[in-house]
Amino acid sequence: MASVLLFAATLFLGSFLMFLVEPMIAKSVLPILGGAPMVWNICVLFFQIVLLVGYAFAHGANRWPGSRRHALLYGTLLIIPVFFLPFTISAHAVHRADLGPALWLLTTLAATIGLPFFVLSTSASMLQKLFSETDHPAAHDPYFLYAASNLGSLLALFVYPTVVEPLLRLDDQRRLWAIAYGIFVVLGLSCSSFAWRRTGSGETERSSPIETSTKDFASAAPLSSRRRITWIALAFVPSSLMLAVTTYLSTDIAAVPLLWIVPLSLYLLSFVVVFGGRARFWQAVSHKAMPWLILPLALMTSKLSMPFWVAVPIHLLAFASVAFFCHGELAGDRPPAFRLTEFYFWIALGGAMGGLFNTLVAPLLFNSVVEYPLVLVLACLFRSRVRSDPGRQRRQAQSILAPIIGSALAIAVVVSVGGREVRPAVLLAAAGLPVLVYFIQFQRPLHFALGFGAMLLIGSFVANRDMRVLHAERTFFGVYRVTADREEHYRFLFHGTTLHGVQTVDETRQGEPLSYYHRTGPFGQAFAQLPLVSGAREIAAVGLGVGSLASYARPGQHWTFYEIDPAVERMAREYFTYLRSCGDRCHVVLGDARVSLADAHPDTYGLIVLDAFSSDAIPIHLLTSEAVALYLGRLAPNGVLAFHISNRYLSLAPVLGRVALALGLTAVVQMEGVKNENAPEGKASSEWLLMAREPRDLGALISDHRWLAPDVSGSTRLWTDDFSNVLSALRLSSPR
Repeated sequence: MASVLLFAATLFLGSFLMFLVEPMIAKSVLPILGGAPMVWNICVLFFQIVLLVGYAFAHGANRWPGSRRHALLYGTLLIIPVFFLPFTISAHAVHRADLGPALWLLTTLAATIGLPFFVLSTSASMLQKLFSETDHPAAHDPYFLYAASNLGSLLALFVYPTVVEPLLRLDDQRRLWAIAYGIFVVLGLSCSSFAWRRTGSGETERSSPIETSTKDFASAAPLSSRRRITWIALAFVPSSLMLAVTTYLSTDIAAVPLLWIVPLSLYLLSFVVVFGGRARFWQAVSHKAMPWLILPLALMTSKLSMPFWVAVPIHLLAFASVAFFCHGELAGDRPPAFRLTEFYFWIALGGAMGGLFNTLVAPLLFNSVVEYPLVLVLACLFRSRVRSDPGRQRRQAQSILAPIIGSALAIAVVVSVGGREVRPAVLLAAAGLPVLVYFIQFQRPLHFALGFGAMLLIGSFVANRDMRVLHAERTFFGVYRVTADREEHYRFLFHGTTLHGVQTVDETRQGEPLSYYHRTGPFGQAFAQLPLVSGAREIAAVGLGVGSLASYARPGQHWTFYEIDPAVERMAREYFTYLRSCGDRCHVVLGDARVSLADAHPDTYGLIVLDAFSSDAIPIHLLTSEAVALYLGRLAPNGVLAFHISNRYLSLAPVLGRVALALGLTAVVQMEGVKNENAPEGKASSEWLLMAREPRDLGALISDHRWLAPDVSGSTRLWTDDFSNVLSALRLSSPR
């Protein structure tokens, strides 16, 4: 019993350290790359690749005969990373533009945490293999240790956002992690010692209970290529979906460890449950639940409005059903223990391929997030493997055209009768009804999968029926679409799901700032009434969008726009005219705003506008007390900071109000809703917060009833580079 506890504790701690360091290091590099959601995806891909290399190493070592040799090799491997800890990543590092953000991040991770993570990644296979080669009664089936490993992973993901991140600075986190790794080395060496003593020695070394001889291994049934490919595919689908759901959460809310961890926790929980026992039970439950849980996703593609507290659980539950199903299939098909290392290798390969597909391949192949619905359809197709036969699949395939044709006819009829005035919900219901009839036939998985795919296509048609796409592009920093309404009156720039700017095509009105920047809105009021603005020679704006703010540039003023993505500047110049009309009075500095502003001259800008968004999310590192202190250092005497904080999901006024209190600043905020039919054409609801060193710097706005002091409660904690609490800022309903 003591030996089982020793191996289980070592595996538990090793996995705990692996999954504790993932959000830790991702948070360290996030500000360097502008807070982009893709940072987490790249980090996950790196860890998946290293995990694959670790499993490959363990599998290769398994081919080296001799249990004592395995113990000696693993013990030696454990000690090497000790000489390279603690790892460090400077918060002031700048990514090399010649490498690109993705390649720079991968090489940085390899140089810092690569070696310790590699050693940890070999532990699950190596320790289970060492245990299987002992004379312990439980050695014949060491897979139960896999549950201990995944429980350690889950605990790490729970502890990091609830305990580690709020209480410890990043430097302290790294030091404590290094100490914990030292404890892991001691436990790992103890396991190696136990395996050395309990497997014999030299030429008479006893064989493992599973692999009694080379002859036994050779006589075992060979693994077919089809079985290996199935393992890879079953591991690929949940891995890809995990990253897709994470991107969804962090793009529209915030790129923070908490939102990275929830999907990853569900992913690992599925491993724990199905490998802990009753794999077939969980596979059967998820097989039946999957249709009901993913049906709402098809409806959401039509952009039917759903509040945050409804939309997020829908995505998470659908993902969980797929993960439990696929991992249940894997657990039910696991081979004998002498093939343990190979089995884990193929699982790791599938997981790495899922990460590679979402992170590097899909952005090159698609100019929108196609991989999410595509892999969902693939997951549905896997249901056809369960209790299905080729004859039945052929019969299903012969009739599957019926719902597709029915949907196409429904679309044609509804559009021909009602034209473009047909409401999206009516069109979706009419077009989706034939597909839905087939979709709910759970016992016909091929119908289910293809019907779901048809509903996704119909939903996409409904969502985009009133827009014409002029340009679509996908970069490290997000997915962009330049669109025009069908009447060609306006052009829009969308980043992800969120409008980032609009301009009229009417030449007589092209100089008007629209949407969130309308002259009658909060920013227009501020620009007209702030005392220093009219005479300020230098003004800075963090975030470019379509360049709407350039329309505010007055003669003699010079505006500097700080924009992290070169694609945004290119689209702003090619499809919109704000920057072109501004001419030499406006120029764009590419790169992360905090890094670029650090190089600017002190006391320069009369106004600094913070208007940076990733879809609907504002990068957290631009809202911390350290960030605001940096802006103050670049702000001229009597200057003002203007924060655009419109957000569907987060209420950020109390957060910035707390920062203002900590720095001794005055702050006022205005949330203006635009729901009146008499509102100016092209105006959108927006929320803006102003900060100044003294109340007099805000001029008449300090007594304007529309501008109020932010409501900061005693429980509102100060957001810093080392701490932010997104949950405390969540809205339960949309303000717009």
